[in-house]
Amino acid sequence: METPVDAPWKRTLAIMFLAQMITSVGFSSIFPFLPLYVKSLGTVSGVDTEIMAGLVFSGQALAMALASPFWGALADRRGRKMMVERAMFGGALILGLMALVRSSEELLLLRIVQGFVTGTIGAANALVAATVPRTHTGFAMGLMQVALGIGVALGPILGGTVADAVGYRAAFYVTAALLAVSGVVVLVGVREDFVPPPAREGRRPGFWSEWGRILAAPGVRMTYGLRFMNQMGRMIFVPILPLFALELLAGPERVNSFTGLVVGASAAAAAVFAVYLGRLGDRIGHRPIVVASFAGAGVFFLLQSLVTAGWQLLALQAAVGVFLGGIVPGISVLLARYTRCGDEGAVYGLDNSITSGARALAPMLGVAIAMGLGFRAVFVAAAALYLAGSLLAARGLPRAGEGQASAGVCRPERPGKGGGGG
Repeated sequence: METPVDAPWKRTLAIMFLAQMITSVGFSSIFPFLPLYVKSLGTVSGVDTEIMAGLVFSGQALAMALASPFWGALADRRGRKMMVERAMFGGALILGLMALVRSSEELLLLRIVQGFVTGTIGAANALVAATVPRTHTGFAMGLMQVALGIGVALGPILGGTVADAVGYRAAFYVTAALLAVSGVVVLVGVREDFVPPPAREGRRPGFWSEWGRILAAPGVRMTYGLRFMNQMGRMIFVPILPLFALELLAGPERVNSFTGLVVGASAAAAAVFAVYLGRLGDRIGHRPIVVASFAGAGVFFLLQSLVTAGWQLLALQAAVGVFLGGIVPGISVLLARYTRCGDEGAVYGLDNSITSGARALAPMLGVAIAMGLGFRAVFVAAAALYLAGSLLAARGLPRAGEGQASAGVCRPERPGKGGGGG
């Protein structure tokens, strides 16, 4: 039977599920054609279009890597719902402006601004982690991954279809509208019972000391390292995927739609398995799930270097998605378990920074490998990252601690009362 205490966090989780899904559809809708959009815009500086395509991905991610830790720490001081709204409404404005650019340099500038302003996944994870009882974090993070997976599955298909039918610019208007809708959903539907952390010794700790305390906790640095490797593996092939698809398909027709289908297949599989693997991790521990999932992803990325037809790439990407359903929420849960209550904003702000740093490096690395060794070598590199991640997770993640979750909702210590989060 549901108690009155259960209702608020379940309502918040349901609303954030919907908002995450809508936002993910919006952001991911531009992935399939972004390199081709850069090519269609051309450059005024004479920079090679392949390099500019990599910069468009990396510039946004680098800016987000710099900004996310500060947004996350600010969330712990001012409220996490506010940070979710900032990311969604800010993204709606910037993505709408991208439809009006006249050159790839202007697009790059707006992508950098987007990186500084947005960061919806980290903000949403912080809000959910602060709201949901820690015994249910595996289920909650799995559900958020389902929302992300559904969005990333539908978004590229929607974006590729719109781009093929009415042009690239229309897809940016669709994205902006979806982000605005998700912002309204959070604004109206989520009620955050936020309690600012008390000042210690007359003042609150600074950002640097807060980050230092988080990074000093056992298992946290290794978990962040695994997040970096996972995101590198997921993003290293994205800039070359449309070009690789051109080699596999009989002709250039519908290449945008096919690329969107490949990305969407992986995301859909991750969505299907995320809740199951999240619940399983709540019972047996998330560490073994993460170790096995990294190994499985590595094997199936290695097989992608050998494909000779489009359907083979599609099937193997779907298989990788199964293991991503264990990796992505598993890492999020480990971060919640290894850290203390009240630090969710800073923890997932740093997490988003790590993710964005990998997203900044991976496209440029993928382009460099493709130019030097060919497209197939990029998939070999992704496989190596995941197989190395499995070994590091098996040896470096603490066996104790991640299963010691409190049954209650995570609350920071209130002034004048005992019992801080542990």
